[in-house]
Amino acid sequence: MQRRHFLTAGVGTAWAATGCQAPDPYAHITGGFSGAQPERGHHMRDMSQPGKTWPSPAKTYKTRVLIAGGGVAGLAAARALRLQGMDDFALLELEDSAGGNSRGGVVAGITCPLGAHYLPLPSDDAPEVQDLLEELGLRTRVAGRWQYDERHLCHSPQERLFFNGEWQEGLLPLHGVDEDTLAQYQKFAALVEQARTAARWALPVQNRPLAPVQAVLCAITFEAYLAQHGLRDPHLRWYLDYCCRDDYGAGIATVSAWAGIHYFASRHGFHAPGTEGVEREGLLTWPEGNAWLTQRLATPLGERLHTGRVVLRITSAKHGVEVDAFNTATRAMERWKAEQVVVALPVFVAARVVQNAPEFLRQAARQVVYAPWLVANIHLDRALHDRPGAAPSWDNVLYGGQHGESGGGTVGSVGLGYVDATHQNLQALPGPTVLTHYRALGDVAGGASAGRKQLLDQPWAAWRNAILAELSTAHPDLAAKATRMDITRYGHAMAIPIPNANGQIGLQPPSNMAVSLSKQKRSSARYPTRTVLTWERLRFAHSDWAGYSVFEEAFTAGNAAV
Repeated sequence: MQRRHFLTAGVGTAWAATGCQAPDPYAHITGGFSGAQPERGHHMRDMSQPGKTWPSPAKTYKTRVLIAGGGVAGLAAARALRLQGMDDFALLELEDSAGGNSRGGVVAGITCPLGAHYLPLPSDDAPEVQDLLEELGLRTRVAGRWQYDERHLCHSPQERLFFNGEWQEGLLPLHGVDEDTLAQYQKFAALVEQARTAARWALPVQNRPLAPVQAVLCAITFEAYLAQHGLRDPHLRWYLDYCCRDDYGAGIATVSAWAGIHYFASRHGFHAPGTEGVEREGLLTWPEGNAWLTQRLATPLGERLHTGRVVLRITSAKHGVEVDAFNTATRAMERWKAEQVVVALPVFVAARVVQNAPEFLRQAARQVVYAPWLVANIHLDRALHDRPGAAPSWDNVLYGGQHGESGGGTVGSVGLGYVDATHQNLQALPGPTVLTHYRALGDVAGGASAGRKQLLDQPWAAWRNAILAELSTAHPDLAAKATRMDITRYGHAMAIPIPNANGQIGLQPPSNMAVSLSKQKRSSARYPTRTVLTWERLRFAHSDWAGYSVFEEAFTAGNAAV
């Protein structure tokens, strides 16, 4: 037992002997739940129960196009309307700011993410995202080549891992591992390259035909795939489990083998130690995370953006669509009448609020499993003392978890480390900052529903104590320098790409359903044909339809819907 742990245990024993409760070592750290308000979503759930009635609308508004949902897909749809010169539209958003899982906040004057915090440089498979980045000045053509503004590219050092008592560069465990582990790394790298050769792996994936090898991978878990290929090394499995929880909200025992391979094959591959000429994947990031993008999508909307609206009912009629929404500011019902509606809502919400919903929508809602997430922003009044090894980085991960050593903590699953909100600042000396800690609860004991129950039932102080205990294994001085912790809870943060017995990606309505798949063609050959799911006067646009949640999927879906 380390000396400091021995002393702490001794003090606790002494307090217990007196019959008194030991003082809370974290009592000086204030904070609470912020950023998302579960009661609003639950209000929609309760009010949409069969037989439930609500007050008549106090006001009625008319618009040509109404967008329900202000996440990335809804904001993309609004941008597409603006670019077409169509201003007669409105967007309704549940929370007090648009952005969905890509919103930002401020803690003690320091901006920080409340969710998604980076965007990989998009390939030519996502021209819509490339055009957005060009519009925002992040991507410019210089001497015939595309270049990205280096101020927005993640600065070095990018990532490190706390492993065997010290920090190492990169997230793949390396220090002290044996030859058998290295051989397993090389074997997995070869399998990823084999998959990249056998099929095309692209972002976005919606409506793309699958190669036979991909269909097979869709039908089994990633864990089963690893077992089939004799990949049982605990260090490799911990790393792959971390990658899946970080991107999909659940680990290798839950996500499909397609998702596990797609994580690497669609982007940077998997590079075993000793691989020559490997370049680190470029990515864009900001102190507020992807809120930098969503804020710039929301600002031009002006008065067409209506926040704090709980959509309760969407009814498709002969001559238009009626949408009833509860205004959380005025506490009154509103009715919106539109010619067309873009339903940029999670599938499970859409199935609740669309009246006389088609069977394909209800069936899709039953298929999706959502990962609960927790995001904790921890304010530090001064820089942390660092352990030996790699220098402080943007992304800082502690080894441990389901397939490795425990990282500490008693609530939920072991976390995913933290990103430093001030990493992109060019300050000469480190100072006060905010560490953004992520916790995926998609595969806790009891499943995602148990994770949601933990989010609602556990008090803020329990989460604070568990998070600080876990991170203190790498930073013993963390609690002394922390002043505040704001926690954002997402009960249905993202769709988990679970195995599909039909060998499909995402949600595909059966061919016998009464649904129109309208192909939106572009005049430019650079834009591929995108398929939009429509029903009567409704167009559905959300990353749920892709089966997993990333910016590229959501933005492309919203853009195609318009």
